[in-house]
Amino acid sequence: MEFDKEVDASGLNCPLPILRCKKGLSELEATQVLKVISTDPGSVKDFNAFCVQTGHELLQLVSSDINFTFYIKKRSA
Repeated sequence: MEFDKEVDASGLNCPLPILRCKKGLSELEATQVLKVISTDPGSVKDFNAFCVQTGHELLQLVSSDINFTFYIKKRSA
């Protein structure tokens, strides 16, 4: 999937992946896509809730045994 910016939150636990995501989204224009890499299993639930609460769109979640990669489209202005 194409993206405009990448944030690597590997090795960080809640709430740091979400905080890094928020910072990354603040640097994007509306409708651009942020890729976030996390190793925290709790981040799956956290990012789903974050997107529902903020209006950003979780486009895709790719997971393996140790990595979770989220593609999040910044909400329109």
